[in-house]
Amino acid sequence: MAGDRRAVRLGVLATVGVVLVSLLGVRLWYLQTVRAEELQQRVDRSKTRVVQLAPERGRIFDVEGRILADNERILTVAVDWRAMQTRSARSELFTRLEGWVGVPLEEMEDRYQSGYYSTFLPMPVKEDVDEQTAIAILERVEDLPGVEIINEWRRVYPYAPHAAHVVGYMGAITAEQLETYLTLGYLRNERVGQFGVERSMEAVLHGTWGYRVLEVDAANRPIRVLEEVAPVNGHDIQLTIDLDVQQYAEQALETALRARRNQGVRNPTIRLPDGTTELLDPTQPEFVPYKAPAGSVVVMRHDTGEVKAIASYPTFDNRWFEADISGTKFREIFPSQKPDGSPIDPDESILVNRGVQGRYNLGSTFKPFVAHAALATGLITADELYTDTGSYDLYSVNLERCDAGLIRCNFKNALCGTGAPCVYGDVDVEDALAVSSDAFFYRIGEDIHVLNDGEPVFQEQIKLFGFGVDSGIELPYEFDGTVPDDDLKKRYAERGVISEDEGYGFYVGDSVQMAIGQGLLSATPLQLANGYAAIANGGYVNQPTILRAVWAPGTPDGEIGFADLNVGTVDEVNRVPIRIRDMEMTPENRDPIITGLTRVVTVGAGTPGTDIPYHSTTGEKLFYDYPEEAIPVAGKTGTAQGAGNYPWNDSSGFVAFSLDDSQPFTVSAYLEKAGYGSQAAAPVVKCTFLMLSGLIETDPVVISEPLDLGATTPAPDQYLADVGCFARRGGGGVVVTE
Repeated sequence: MAGDRRAVRLGVLATVGVVLVSLLGVRLWYLQTVRAEELQQRVDRSKTRVVQLAPERGRIFDVEGRILADNERILTVAVDWRAMQTRSARSELFTRLEGWVGVPLEEMEDRYQSGYYSTFLPMPVKEDVDEQTAIAILERVEDLPGVEIINEWRRVYPYAPHAAHVVGYMGAITAEQLETYLTLGYLRNERVGQFGVERSMEAVLHGTWGYRVLEVDAANRPIRVLEEVAPVNGHDIQLTIDLDVQQYAEQALETALRARRNQGVRNPTIRLPDGTTELLDPTQPEFVPYKAPAGSVVVMRHDTGEVKAIASYPTFDNRWFEADISGTKFREIFPSQKPDGSPIDPDESILVNRGVQGRYNLGSTFKPFVAHAALATGLITADELYTDTGSYDLYSVNLERCDAGLIRCNFKNALCGTGAPCVYGDVDVEDALAVSSDAFFYRIGEDIHVLNDGEPVFQEQIKLFGFGVDSGIELPYEFDGTVPDDDLKKRYAERGVISEDEGYGFYVGDSVQMAIGQGLLSATPLQLANGYAAIANGGYVNQPTILRAVWAPGTPDGEIGFADLNVGTVDEVNRVPIRIRDMEMTPENRDPIITGLTRVVTVGAGTPGTDIPYHSTTGEKLFYDYPEEAIPVAGKTGTAQGAGNYPWNDSSGFVAFSLDDSQPFTVSAYLEKAGYGSQAAAPVVKCTFLMLSGLIETDPVVISEPLDLGATTPAPDQYLADVGCFARRGGGGVVVTE
């Protein structure tokens, strides 16, 4: 029986042995056949290392070839991820590195743990080290395993802060952008364009990564190159921006804004129902200075839509985003809140390109488009007279509701020097534009609404000029603007912007307000300039552009600060105007508007009237000394009422265009909370046209001094050297004081 048990045990052991050997054979077969290719790749990878090769980002030039955005090679100390797999290895390595690069061990560990850096590239520890430090580290590679010196690119802006809002800046890929950029083949810790042309033209500027496959030894040291695919550098971009014009526009804008802060308006006394009097705003002094915090200037060619300058204030130096400053310093330069933790005043926002993002009422600068709507629809004729008595009473509303104060039914002209509304007497469309008769346009606002049974005829006419939609310019975050109608008011009511009752529809009162550029109407300075450009060029609404040409990568340098555009290769030229719309503007509708706008800036072109005292036009006191040899212009002032209808909150607008086809410029200026259009914005436009005429010598555009890292403001002040062009007959305009 014992022998039988031994036989059974041996049989079981033999069976197990056969099974194990069979399983081993199957496993060997599986590894050597099914997974042979995969395993061979693993072995190969253990003997090779892939090094990603960064492309050089395309550069940005102005129209003359000035290099607005360039690249600078820097040396970066980085560590291979395989050398940091254990905490003890990292700690030892970081401790050795700390003394060389001046980065605390804790900060290096934070970088490792952050998840921000791509594992396809060595983890950067210290960017922009000097060459001596780099050499010293390379001489000690055996003591610093996995540490290497890599060449990287850093963005530089040679002419900063000029055109900073247009050129933009670079930044890390945000969490919201990460998935999109990874899909496009970007690496996790790349810097990408986050504002301006850097962002809008990212795909053109970026280029394509290359790579190099290295054979390495057991210590991960390169032996030879097995394969290399060179990176494809990004394309260069030439803008339509002319830095001479850009610099002057920036200087004129800032000079005017700062000067207006030394001026202001009286806080009027009002009579209360009980017979007592008090200041209009008891919280303010008797004389309130203008805040004049911000503004924009746009200079464009109205024949092609090419933008020569977009100035936005407050501005910034885009080199701050490449300066490797601390978070505390960055918040000092670009604050998002006050010391008490409350949000900063939106008026003080810096990283806003007000030329394409400003959301502004247009005031009387909007009247030429209202005039065209009335003429084009047959609502009025060019020679039709309207008697302006200084105010306008609605005729199509319930008078009982008016008398009860439930709705506003009386609208007045702006005040004259007497403190009462101006009275202009009999005026036609030319007169109404020249003296800016509100009553004339109130009448149009009511008639066009009532006689068309509330149909959106008014809105349709206004949208023909490009209002209410983004213009298509190659800049990010453009504001569409608003042309109020039933749908907009309903949406605003749902969001709580206006009351529920107001949101029921677009009423006569809305149309009357829109007719003088107020109410819920809004647009950007660029849209305003483009609308005037359409009047100037005979009815063509062009797509504004800042893109002149796309150049093949590697445009060579010319003289200092310039690219040599005579040697580079153009891949794509943007010279043919993109015409969004031909309005088929007839001379019968256009000529009265041109004449009225020309009279605005013509001395002695006001309305004499028979029984009404003479009223000068809104611009003649400023243009009284406009030289005959200067570009002839037509333009319109505008004063947009601000919060609470307090006069110190009024914003200033002015737009003018050249009447000389050989110099087809349109210039718009908008200065927030700076007072009358003729006194703040108009001088900026006048001076800009004198500069474009060659009658004002501009400061030379020079390469910037090194960024002052000790500065506490986002950009240094810049002023006009000569402010004589601001002069206004009788004073009352921009007064520059030391």
